[in-house]
Amino acid sequence: MSGAPNRRDDEVRRLLDTPHPMVPAGLVAVATVRGRRTVRRRRFAHHVLWVLLLAAVAAGIALAVMAWPDHHDPAGRTGDDTWWAPVSMGRVTAPPLP
Repeated sequence: MSGAPNRRDDEVRRLLDTPHPMVPAGLVAVATVRGRRTVRRRRFAHHVLWVLLLAAVAAGIALAVMAWPDHHDPAGRTGDDTWWAPVSMGRVTAPPLP
């Protein structure tokens, strides 16, 4: 670096040489309490979301197990050419597009 004075350096020195404002006495304690509260709330929300995700996965697995066709046709047929044919609903087709 050169020894020439820099205008930006002078401005920074001037700002740092001014007296600093006083910090209120209880500010650190209040900020600590708020920070801990925020962390606690985030952690609680994180746990709740994980529990909801696990419940949704368990419900999806239970639904898939209950809806799985467990009977086999003795004639050897594989179905009525649909990707899934529930026993009680018959053939499920999509509505025609307009």
